[in-house]
Parts: sequence; C-alpha cells; structure tokens
Amino acid sequence: MTGPAAQPGGGSGTVCVIGGGLAGIAAAIRLADLGLSVTLLEARPELGGATYSFRRDGLSVDTGQHVFLRCYHAYRRLLDRLGTAGDTNLQPRFTVPVLLPGRRPQVLVRGRLPAPAHLLPALAGYRLLSPAERLAAVRASAALRHVDPDLPATDGRSFGDWLASHGQSRRAVQRLWDLITVAALNLPSTHASLALAARVFRTGLLEAADAGDIGRPLVPLTDLHGVPARRLLGRLGVRVHTRARVRWIRPEATGFRIGADDTELDADSVVLSVPHQAAAALVPPVAAPTAEQWRRLGAAPIVNVHLRYAAKVTDLGMAAAVESPAQWIFDRSVPGGNGEQHLVVSLSAADAEINRPTAELVSAQRQALADLFPAARHTQVRDAFVTREPRATFRQAPGTRAYRPGAATRLPRLVLAGAWTDTGWPDTMEGAVRSGEDAADVVARQLLSRPRHHSEAAS
Repeated sequence: MTGPAAQPGGGSGTVCVIGGGLAGIAAAIRLADLGLSVTLLEARPELGGATYSFRRDGLSVDTGQHVFLRCYHAYRRLLDRLGTAGDTNLQPRFTVPVLLPGRRPQVLVRGRLPAPAHLLPALAGYRLLSPAERLAAVRASAALRHVDPDLPATDGRSFGDWLASHGQSRRAVQRLWDLITVAALNLPSTHASLALAARVFRTGLLEAADAGDIGRPLVPLTDLHGVPARRLLGRLGVRVHTRARVRWIRPEATGFRIGADDTELDADSVVLSVPHQAAAALVPPVAAPTAEQWRRLGAAPIVNVHLRYAAKVTDLGMAAAVESPAQWIFDRSVPGGNGEQHLVVSLSAADAEINRPTAELVSAQRQALADLFPAARHTQVRDAFVTREPRATFRQAPGTRAYRPGAATRLPRLVLAGAWTDTGWPDTMEGAVRSGEDAADVVARQLLSRPRHHSEAAS
C-alpha cells in the first residue's frame, strides 16, 4: 500500500477511511459515489464493526441483538444499497409483548390514528399500570413532544429527573419508560441524558405514527452488513484491507501518512471512523487538541445470554420483561433446527452483569425464563453461553454532548465519524450511518475547495 500521495484539489483525491464499521462503510460508499479514490482499513477480519457474528457449534451467533426502527432512514437506505433490506423483518405496526412474572402478557401496540393519538390505545390498555399512572403517562408523553433535544440545558438534565417532575411514579418508570430507555440508551432513565431520551421518544414514538415500528435481522449480522458491504465496495472500486490495524496518522505538507501494522500509505484525506477511545489515541494533536476529553464519554456494557432449548417454550418472536432479571428476549432459532428454540436475553445497562461468572448469568436467566414461560421449567437446555460487549456504547449520561465532536477537525481533510460523534442521535446504527455520510460530505467539500497546507491550518 506504500506509495506517493496524490495531490489534492479539483475533483480528484485519495481518501483513507480508517475503520470498517457502519460509519466507515457509509463514508466509503458515499466517497466512492462522488468519484474519489478510497482505501478502507479495518482491524478485524470482516467489516461491520460492532455488528458482527461468530460461529459456535454450527450456529452463526451475533455478538449483540441489534434492532432498528422504521425512522432509521439512513440505516435503511444503507440496507437497500447493500441489497439486504429483504433479510430483515419490519413490523407493520409497533407491537411489544410485555411480560411480568405471574401475570398474563400485556401487549403495547400502536393504534391507527395519526401521531400522537396513535399511542392512546396502547397506554389506555396497559394494565401493568394503574389508571392514574396511565393518565399521567399520557400527559408526560404530550409534554415530551415539546422538549428540545438540541438545547444544552436539556442535555444537562437526566431523563429520570424530568419524569419525576412530570408525575411519573417509580413503578411507571420501571414498567413503561425504562422499557424503551434502557434498550435505546443503554442506561436507565435515572442516569440517561434527557436530550437523548427526548430524541428517542420524539423521533421514534411521538412525531410519526409508524416511526417506532421495530425491525429485526433475519440473518446473521455479518451477512446483513459485513459481507455485502465488502462486495459492494469492491464493485465501487474501493480497496478494502482487513486485519489492518492503524497505529498512527501523520500530517504532511499536502496530505497524510498512515501507518497500519507493517505497512504505510499516503492519502489526501482521512476519515477516522473508530470508537472514541481509539480515536483519541490516533488523532494528531494539532487536529483535535481536546481529544483526551473524548474519553469522558466512557462506556456502557451489554450482555447477551443464549439458551438453546430442546423444544419450543414460547411462540413469541420478541418480548420485553419487567421486574425480572430478563430484559428483552429474542427468538433466534434457525428454521428447521430439529425443533429446538434458541432464545437470547439481551441485558442492556449491564454494569452489574458484565463481570459476573457465566454460570451465574445462565442460571439466573434460566430461572427468569422459567418464571415467564411455564414450558421452560421442564424443557432441557442443550446449550447455554454468554456474549459480552464491555464497550457496547458510550455512556449516554447528562452532559455528554459537550464531549461529542463534530465531523470536521482543525486539520482540513481529516474528519471524524462514528455514532459517538455529535450526530444529535444516540449511539445507534442510525447515528453511525449518518455520521459516516456527514463525514464524507465534509471531505468532499474540503477537497473541492482551495487546498490549504497543514502548516497554514495549524497556525
């Protein structure tokens, strides 16, 4: 990959995208569409970043149970471009069975009225709350539509504090609000940013009737993202190098030199699309003098407990649990899999679980599912295992927006991408794709503008 740097300016230029997650994939596609020469470097064996799969006993297993919403427009466009939109299942109408041990399942389902009236039937019939709590939830939902997620003061406040000030009981928070908050923000309401919570609820549930319809992959994540992305990028002329961990980025007079393991390459522009901890270590100080502050974003873990039952124990393809060790439960059974059922319990905000021994996690979830699904009490578990994501998302707490940088840095033609950057969105697949597209647009504008030497930019 070593070679002389091309000269910037005009409509031409070479771009190195560092990181092959969803943000890097989206950036590379857009840059190639603009006619730029693109090289993508990814440290892992496959593209896809955090959305990847591995093999275990003949199964292809995802590290995490990723879902998306109908309002994830950029992500869904990416799936269309990859040719894998048909490998997902998008609900025709938001429907979530909610399980409480010892109670019949309650189903949250949106109505057919325009927003926000579409939520009234779901809340009115949600008998895990008292009538007074349901009425209070309706009032809080109406008030949340007027919370501006872009105001700094909004980001400085916790969602839990806002809910308490709007008459939400502890039980209502546990049985309703945290169903969404914990899954979407990887934090409970008490610790989550009001701004990010408002973005989730306003965009996903309150502003358009169908925005919150839930989509799920029907194939392993590597087949949904990584494999088709590599195929598409190849057709677009993007040079993809996996198992290429970048060690340093050095600005030079007219471009950048990048050191990746035992090789080096030159580029006019760089899109740095890696997690914030890695970005802080790689970005040249002149480009982002405050990059160390990115580390303050921290990390929040997710744990997934996989249980393979010898026979079906539930007909539900997806469900949420409240007041249970379980949270969200997904059926990931392989069609025609000898009658067995593969259930995955996804545990977000898993600070207490991330270092817990596997045997304890499995035992706790076996008992939790037995309490939720009576058939599970007497059904053999053929296999059980745990996947852990210690840094699944950044910690989406109050005040974090101050540490989320925009795409542009102080060095022209070195830009940032990733769901952790200041997209205005939570750390989601939608935010990742948006950030990659935004970064590509910044690069394109800078390459088309008058070239500036890095010595000028730093002065």
